[in-house]
Amino acid sequence: MRFDSPAEQNVSDRMKVLGQPLRRIDGPLKTTGMAPYAYERHGVAKDQLVGYPVGSAIAKGRIVSMDIDEAQASPGVVGIVTTLEMERLPKVDWNVAYLFGGREIQHYHQAIAVVVANSFEEARAAAALIRVEYEEDQDATYDLAAVRQERLSDDVEPIDNIGDFESAYASAEVTLDATYTTPGQCHAQMEPHATIAQWDGDHLTLWTSNQMIEWSRQALATTFDLPAENFRLDSPYIGGGFGVKLFLRADAVMAALAARKVGRAVKLALPRPMSANNTTHRGLTIQRIRIGASQEGKITAIGHDNATNTLPGGDGENGARATRRFYAGENRLLINRALEIHLPESNAMRAPGETAGLMALEIAMDEMAEKLGMDPVEFRIINDTQVDPSHPERQFSERHFIECLQRGAEVFNWASRNKAPGSRREGAWLIGHGVAGAYRDAPAETSGARVSVRPDGSIRVETDMTDIGTGSYTIIAQTAAEMMGVSLEVVNVDLGDSRHPVSAGSGGQWGAASSTAGVYAACLALRKKIAERLAVDPEALEFSEGYVRYNDQQTALSELASAGSITAEDSIEFGDFRSEEYQLATFGAHFVEVAVHATTGEIRVRRMLAVCDAGRILNPMTARSQVIGAMTMGVGAALMESLAVDTRHGFFVNHDLAGYEVPVHADIPEQQVIFLEGEDPYSTPLKAKGVGELGICGVSAAVANAVYNATGARVRDYPITLDKFLDRLPEIA
Repeated sequence: MRFDSPAEQNVSDRMKVLGQPLRRIDGPLKTTGMAPYAYERHGVAKDQLVGYPVGSAIAKGRIVSMDIDEAQASPGVVGIVTTLEMERLPKVDWNVAYLFGGREIQHYHQAIAVVVANSFEEARAAAALIRVEYEEDQDATYDLAAVRQERLSDDVEPIDNIGDFESAYASAEVTLDATYTTPGQCHAQMEPHATIAQWDGDHLTLWTSNQMIEWSRQALATTFDLPAENFRLDSPYIGGGFGVKLFLRADAVMAALAARKVGRAVKLALPRPMSANNTTHRGLTIQRIRIGASQEGKITAIGHDNATNTLPGGDGENGARATRRFYAGENRLLINRALEIHLPESNAMRAPGETAGLMALEIAMDEMAEKLGMDPVEFRIINDTQVDPSHPERQFSERHFIECLQRGAEVFNWASRNKAPGSRREGAWLIGHGVAGAYRDAPAETSGARVSVRPDGSIRVETDMTDIGTGSYTIIAQTAAEMMGVSLEVVNVDLGDSRHPVSAGSGGQWGAASSTAGVYAACLALRKKIAERLAVDPEALEFSEGYVRYNDQQTALSELASAGSITAEDSIEFGDFRSEEYQLATFGAHFVEVAVHATTGEIRVRRMLAVCDAGRILNPMTARSQVIGAMTMGVGAALMESLAVDTRHGFFVNHDLAGYEVPVHADIPEQQVIFLEGEDPYSTPLKAKGVGELGICGVSAAVANAVYNATGARVRDYPITLDKFLDRLPEIA
């Protein structure tokens, strides 16, 4: 099915099942411990051995030698695979760093060996006995600030260079020129990277934890130089990913290599301390933002110069990404300096680009509003735009950012906020209020599904779509139930298996919109097949309560399928009209209240509100869960999360959950989420867009602005820890 024009009224508009706040159908399995996560799939392969990885102890250089004799002789060891046994394995472009093979070391904790033993303890003990001699590269660089300073004069191709920014900024009546920094961030998902691998001849099965099944199948074909059809991946449940499981990673490669060498199934999980340095992280940024405006508050010039770290061939964290399209301004100069630093690979993490960029831009917008003497909500409203500023000929398909701000201000009681920074107290606590806008693109990708009516009248949906905790199982089931006129209870959904039709996968905020559109297409094909069996025009059929009704007759789905399941398969493909004529995006506004202790500087977030504009909401309950989770991550990014860089040796020091702090229940207050009612016919036939990444965009800046409002001390370097403002707290009377 090709989506070539805006969606008109269709079956999905009935909203009998879609759009309802239904509980997750996979919830009972997860809460009772019955959901099969990768490392715990004990029954999928017999006689599983355990692999334990060894990571490089240097960040850049080469391996001179590796002594594995003592490890090989250790009790329980069955085999060892080392990187010196093979040339560097090929990779696809999605991966920046190579995953295994050869002597060259590109980053700290790069996988260099895997020990296979009868038990986890034996494999781990033996791995500690491997002795490696390295030759370090003395010219490696690990300090983003230093490299940026050296490279500021480099001629960089701008992302956008519209109008005459320098002249407009120089002549602006009110200007801001400020620099903001965001640290590297770790995905810190609950489930580590884990894989069970088993070979059958030259065919490999991986029971793994991966967001993008087909991407990884193609990557395996490249890495092992075998046809893609030789690989099967199965990933029905994923304990969080946030982008770190988008691509093939070292756990899968090591497990596959080890299983091939020992001739048995091997299970392997990356130890938590390896996750931060072996996999990927959100890149560090240094962002200089310049804004010029008239006395009335209209932005006339906006410049955003972002510097970020990457290994050779990567893009880092493009902080200027959201600035391209969020606010009006005729003169624009946006630059992304992807600087080669020899830290581990920086790559996608929830809302890549927008998250870090809005952490800076939305503080700058508040600072500019203060210079103008304007309400920061009103300043944002004045600079709203209904066209893409980087391509003014292209309209937004739907944009209700102003409504998000106005609704949020009303519900949050913004009018009674603290208007003078550092002036409102409740006992020992300084009270502050902050606001920030949220922007995230709303892409959609080709996605397929297979849908069947079974002899018992139930519906089965098969697609390689994944559920990373987002609610994919439930919204896919709701789509099938709506389209086929059955209750949710009789829909069975099977996800994450590469034997199923290829889906869009989970990433980029396209998963929900794309995968449900693919199921919609497959259901239409199934309805057509049923119509042909009944010799009736498909448009004349009504599917309801488990029956097909037509010409004053009705037939039960179970009766139609009594001789065997009826199955149809199709994919949704998206026409160019969506991107050529319109810009699809999601919008939001975040409001936050904080209390800062007047003596100690302790920060407590007291209440949070998010108002989201994301088209039709397929399930308000699962969507709300996505947004409050994202808001929680935003609090972490604002107040505590930071990968500490050892600039001498090139690694992240706090590479486990003891040192890398994330929010806990006590850190998170009342969270309120409001979804604007609406739909976007330009998005998909279901008129829905993603919301899971929108929820984190802007949150950190809202917290930062609230802390400033409480204390009068502006912090531009995340995270906002008390050492950065304690000496600037208002004097205690």
